[in-house]
Amino acid sequence: MLLLVIYLAFIGLGLPDSLLGSAWPAMHADLGAAVSVGGFVSMTTCSCTILSSLLCGRLIRRFGTGRLVLGSVALTAVAIFGYSCCTELWQIIAWAVPYGLGAGAVDAALNAYAAIHYEARHMNWLHCMWGIGSSAGPVVMSRMVLSAAGWRGGYRVVGAFQLVITLCLVLSLRLWDARGVDEDAATGATGLRGLSLLRLPGAWQALVGFFCYCALESTSGLWAATYMVFARGASADLAALFAGLFYLGITLGRLVSGFLTLRLSGQQLQHLGEYLAAAGVALLILAPGEYLAGCGLFLVGLGCSPIYPQMIQLTPERFGEENATSIMGIQMAFAYVGSLAVPPIAGLLIGHVSPWCFPVVAVVLVVSMTACLTSCDRATGDARRVGRGTPALRDRFGSTRGEQVVTDGPHTAQK
Repeated sequence: MLLLVIYLAFIGLGLPDSLLGSAWPAMHADLGAAVSVGGFVSMTTCSCTILSSLLCGRLIRRFGTGRLVLGSVALTAVAIFGYSCCTELWQIIAWAVPYGLGAGAVDAALNAYAAIHYEARHMNWLHCMWGIGSSAGPVVMSRMVLSAAGWRGGYRVVGAFQLVITLCLVLSLRLWDARGVDEDAATGATGLRGLSLLRLPGAWQALVGFFCYCALESTSGLWAATYMVFARGASADLAALFAGLFYLGITLGRLVSGFLTLRLSGQQLQHLGEYLAAAGVALLILAPGEYLAGCGLFLVGLGCSPIYPQMIQLTPERFGEENATSIMGIQMAFAYVGSLAVPPIAGLLIGHVSPWCFPVVAVVLVVSMTACLTSCDRATGDARRVGRGTPALRDRFGSTRGEQVVTDGPHTAQK
């Protein structure tokens, strides 16, 4: 039952994430704002998610995962209804603050909890649920933009669904308490903290990888519809549907990736996603028509689908379960820094240089992400080999799964 509630919470995570990008072509004109300002609205949200992500470990130790998730989802529901009442740009930016605070805390908390307590296939399927929510967001917004309710009606529909999720979380609080988990592992009470986490082998590469991935995802989600309108000549409602193809690719890819985890390692799934994303960006640039370019967006989403869940799922294995919650918050913070910094830069390039800057930015991010994740896997692998049978591995990794694999000897299979 708790797993079902977590699946529902992941849908609630994704549903509002894609609303701003799909609604912005209509919103900016209604609010009298420049097209590029959408990046600064996203920047405000991401600034607050960074703060709440960094505080996630401390908040979990104070309130517990269940109560933190409940409070965070309730905060996002209130903020989404606030968006629907806005008539000026400053009001949108003001409501982005509580939305970002709630989204960052629930994201880091749920991902750390799932990485520690559930198998890899569940991580992919949980993020598939996120993709269902993020794919449904543009569809809802597209239909509402064409109706009398407009983009404000789209936010009201999503806000109502968030309230339903909040109610389910209220009813499930006792399930979190009855889960019987190892609270020391879940909260990071026995692990490294602060700057010590950054000295773990591969930590910096992983952090930059999170930065690049989320920069790619958020930039694509925010500016794909604008690119299709101004570079490809698509109508606003058709462009919103094309933006939905990106999230549809993420959703379907994560559904399939859950089964592929039974055959492929996490690193192999990451590489597969990187190749598909690169192919999608190439199609986005070279495709002769708007419909083929839309297929490129779908392929980019398909490539993104296994990368993020595997980076999260591999965190306890790379850095130790006792370090997972604390370093997860830092990883989420770097992810949101990517979401904060790159979309405004891409917006300035799109608005002042050319809409074609969007796929160029995507190329840079895909290449950088691939290099960082490859380097991270190499660094953690080298650390395990150097620390085999010596205290070095314990000193550098803590008591990690990697340590148990290389030191347990004949008991490895049992682990």
